[in-house]
Amino acid sequence: MGGFECSTHRRRDGCRLDLIQSTRHDILATEDYRQLMGHGIRAARDGVRWHLVERVPGQYDWSSVLPALRAARAAEMQVVWDLCHYGWPDGLEIFSAAFVERFARYAAAFARLHLEETGRPPMVCPVNEISFFSWAGGLAGLINPFLSTQEDSEKLKRQLVRAALAATHATREAAPGTRVLAIDPLINIVPRPGQDPAEAAALNEAQFQAWDMLAGRLCPELGGAPEMLDVVGVNYYWNNQWLHEGEREAVLPSDPQHRPLREMLHAAYARYRRPIVVAETSIEGEERASWLRYVSEEIRAAMQQGLPLEGICLYPVLSHPGWDDDRYCPNGLLELVAEGEARLVHEPLARELREQQRLFQAWFDAA
Repeated sequence: MGGFECSTHRRRDGCRLDLIQSTRHDILATEDYRQLMGHGIRAARDGVRWHLVERVPGQYDWSSVLPALRAARAAEMQVVWDLCHYGWPDGLEIFSAAFVERFARYAAAFARLHLEETGRPPMVCPVNEISFFSWAGGLAGLINPFLSTQEDSEKLKRQLVRAALAATHATREAAPGTRVLAIDPLINIVPRPGQDPAEAAALNEAQFQAWDMLAGRLCPELGGAPEMLDVVGVNYYWNNQWLHEGEREAVLPSDPQHRPLREMLHAAYARYRRPIVVAETSIEGEERASWLRYVSEEIRAAMQQGLPLEGICLYPVLSHPGWDDDRYCPNGLLELVAEGEARLVHEPLARELREQQRLFQAWFDAA
């Protein structure tokens, strides 16, 4: 799969990001999907920008969505649509009951639109990365709503779960057969020498809270239930393992304290027994090819051990401006160009992608 960065949150300076616009994916969706198809990628992650769709409560303007939706249909590209990728309409209080109600109505309206346009129910991720969202916006104060306590973070997590559950119900009612992805990072925090390992262990366990809430295992008053957890999406970047406390230091695959990705995937699957997909993975710079090789090797090893993994998403598949300072983030298969329609290709990653596609196909043929 190939994922297009689609964040729409506000920064501390009040600026609202719109990565679909800043990468010109909004006007180049047809060309972008065709380029992915040329690399053997037939599925994608993309975003519906809620703040553009519902500028007026209860009124939906789909002009920002229809070009991509129709481009995907024309290219026969299977798309998972993010409905809330960290951003929401101006004037809407995130902790209000209205937030959940409006989100559910908007999600249902999109499901109906998708059904009308394509003849098929959609695949959606209602709220992207509930755990990261609640940390970044509720504890670290890095993104909206810019809060900074553990209590705020927990409150935000519960509210985002409420919204995701309401959207799941609404999309399934509007378009029976809708598939719903619950996407969050897989992490491993490693205690430093002399630290109490229980602290890191507790944080590692907390990574499952949002999924547990959706499944009704935790905070059942929110309305979670086993059937609410459909497809589990796990995000895994080069720095998803780090040393506890102090300056964050990544624990890389070459470190003996590094936990193999195959083990982390098996742990997630064993916990929920739901279809699982690696929904995001990448690294910046010239290590892009070697990172894909590492992830692919770990996934094939996990599959050989019986893990029924559904796919891997290169995310982002298109390099983009950074959140905080608009610096160029060279992490995609495709590079940004100032003009024209065809994106430049990062050839080392393209070659590695072809090789990994060949190896996976050989594995499936032999299985």
